Amino acid sequence: MTGEIQSCWIITDGKIGDEAQCVGVAEALGVPYELRRIHPRTPFTWLMPWGPIDPREAPDALNSPLKPPFPDLAIASGRRAVSYLRHIKNASKGRTFTVFLKDPKTGREAADFIWVPEHDRLRGENVFVTPTSPHKFSDDVLLKLRQTPNARLDQLQSPRIAVLVGGNSRHHTFSDANCKTFLNGLKDIMSNGAAGLMITTSRRTPPDLAKAIEELVKTYPGHFLWDGQGDNPYGAMLAKADGFIVTADSTNMIGEATCTGKPIHVFESSGGHGKIDRFLGTLAKLGVTHPFPGALKSTTYEPLNATPLIAQAIHDAISKRDPR
Repeated sequence: MTGEIQSCWIITDGKIGDEAQCVGVAEALGVPYELRRIHPRTPFTWLMPWGPIDPREAPDALNSPLKPPFPDLAIASGRRAVSYLRHIKNASKGRTFTVFLKDPKTGREAADFIWVPEHDRLRGENVFVTPTSPHKFSDDVLLKLRQTPNARLDQLQSPRIAVLVGGNSRHHTFSDANCKTFLNGLKDIMSNGAAGLMITTSRRTPPDLAKAIEELVKTYPGHFLWDGQGDNPYGAMLAKADGFIVTADSTNMIGEATCTGKPIHVFESSGGHGKIDRFLGTLAKLGVTHPFPGALKSTTYEPLNATPLIAQAIHDAISKRDPR
């Protein structure tokens, strides 16, 4: 897409969610990229995103993640990466076009191009806004996964429902009552034979909840729970699902599910945040999301895939920049 871009760095501190979003955008742009993971020490992390980078990772330092030559394009995400992106811009004398995904918290000057989800407040000429987040699951990727046989998933009865379980976060907490409600919702589906469930938990899932889900799958055969063994089936679950049950703490997982056009049933644990409420409210108005527990829906909608839109906007911004 961007013929003038011959090199690209992806700058993150290694968080899976941040890195996946950056990779998705780079792949949509069709540019070769390198992962440049940063590992700043304290006290420098305390000062980020406003302060300087860790001098140990400066471009002239041994084994620096910023070792020149600097790229044509740098895509970054995560609070700590803001300082590094700013450093790259200055060290390259402005030659590197910089992109930051999500609100950098330091203002619009943090990068040449900034993407934020609609529920964030940052706006400006260089700020691009979409309802959902970028990810790695393009239409072509989903089609290939859908057509690829998967013995663990294909044997499940239809409709196949992907259950994407997050867990405790800065804004959400799974209380005992929350866990009981969520488990009862899954149990109703399993005991009634209403669908074949494809379930994956996360590192944030409370251990007691994860164990209880495992016991449910043992009690009611005919469902799949990924136990961490073998290839991660997450992409195949997205591609082969007829619907989703997703916990509200992960806007990334909800956003990835929206690219399928299949109904998403959202479980909200205790807590919450205004930004997440706005995000869910937008999707509910579009007919994308429904509450869980509740009746499984079969209604579809036009898939929402922000990634190619973000990539095109970056391409346009690069094309318009001052050639000097």
